[in-house]
Amino acid sequence: MLIFRQLFDEESYTYTYLLADSRVGEAIFIDPVKSKIEQYIQILADLSLTLKYAVDTHVHADHVTALGDLRERLHCTSVIGAATKADCVDYKIKDGESLSFGAYSLVAIATPGHTDDSYSFFLDVSGEKMVFTGDTLLIRGTGRTDFQNGDARMQYSSLTKKLLTLPPDTWVYPAHDYKGWTRSTIAEEKAHNPRLQVKNMAEYVALMDSLKLLNPKFMDVAVPANLACGQVK
Repeated sequence: MLIFRQLFDEESYTYTYLLADSRVGEAIFIDPVKSKIEQYIQILADLSLTLKYAVDTHVHADHVTALGDLRERLHCTSVIGAATKADCVDYKIKDGESLSFGAYSLVAIATPGHTDDSYSFFLDVSGEKMVFTGDTLLIRGTGRTDFQNGDARMQYSSLTKKLLTLPPDTWVYPAHDYKGWTRSTIAEEKAHNPRLQVKNMAEYVALMDSLKLLNPKFMDVAVPANLACGQVK
């Protein structure tokens, strides 16, 4: 049986996902936040789980990752996409590879654009499909593309050629939401996400270039720390 939990960091509006196979007790965290590590250790203990992997969808700019702390305290394997510059991680996963936990496999999908190292992760549990999209596809939005080698053209390709080609009933679980929404579907985002109501790549690039966004308030701390797996100097 799949164990699934959606945990929330109220300071950075980050969702962290716990996935586990209850039959063998193996677990994965996606996008864990450093300040929440005691909560993570507690829920693993409560559910009698052993953490196998700690995964980041990309090098975050809005919070400090718990990858390094989880690896140090629980001896799990830390994972980020192959393009990352975070050389501290144990394993740089490539497009199409998977991470197994018990009877389940989490499949990596390279989705660059928000950053050059952005990945999404897909899970199919007896026909119920879930995709963890990081900052690439948000609920009624998409991730900004104006720093960390972001590229609106690459993001448009990641969206239209990869994520939006998933089955329409796939549940979408983003890394953040600022309005309290917890999940959507591929079909719902195709129909109602304003960033996706464009005719072509040129319109999408123009839309993203028109955004005038302030840098994340923790960016100066978070990026260098996350390149070191969450070790704050």
